[in-house]
Amino acid sequence: KNNSIENMNASFEDRFDIKVRFNANLGNVVNIDTNFDIYPGLSFGLKNFGGHLGMRYFFTEGFGIYTEFNAPLAIYTTEALTPAEKLHNQFTVNLGASFNL
Repeated sequence: KNNSIENMNASFEDRFDIKVRFNANLGNVVNIDTNFDIYPGLSFGLKNFGGHLGMRYFFTEGFGIYTEFNAPLAIYTTEALTPAEKLHNQFTVNLGASFNL
């Protein structure tokens, strides 16, 4: 059984998703540093329902970095998964910049 993403012919529509996210910002609760925040949360998308755990650190009042670990809580389990179902069943890690405007 080949589940390789590289061999998948996924279209833009297969890859695209819109999500609503809810976070519980716990930076003040864990009280590590005033510039540090940790946030577990849930995301509800057109193609997925999942949970995430993120951390961010602000170097200045307006700029910081973040990382997030995302996991699907409801996964597709059909016998022959479509490209979209394979993509949205994955655990992902995000890294990026945060801007506080």
